[in-house]
Amino acid sequence: MAQLEVDIVAADGKVWSGAARQVSAPAADGGMGILPGHTPVLAVLRAGEVRVTEHAGSPALRWTVDGGFLSVDSDQVTIVVDDAQPVTESH
Repeated sequence: MAQLEVDIVAADGKVWSGAARQVSAPAADGGMGILPGHTPVLAVLRAGEVRVTEHAGSPALRWTVDGGFLSVDSDQVTIVVDDAQPVTESH
């Protein structure tokens, strides 16, 4: 099965890198979902939450970002943000 190669980079360095099935990001004009085979795109991101799903059934990895941009080309997703903070579940 096809997968995405994802790099998330903040001003202070690499946040996360790896293979994923799906990426969701807060594009400036609305939420954006990326799956393998997505057409090339360059989008401005607004503040919000980036989600990366590595495998079917696995919980999404989540970060709160404060804006940046997202690039997709040939199943390579690059997200560049000023700051990314992991979202942790509090129980």
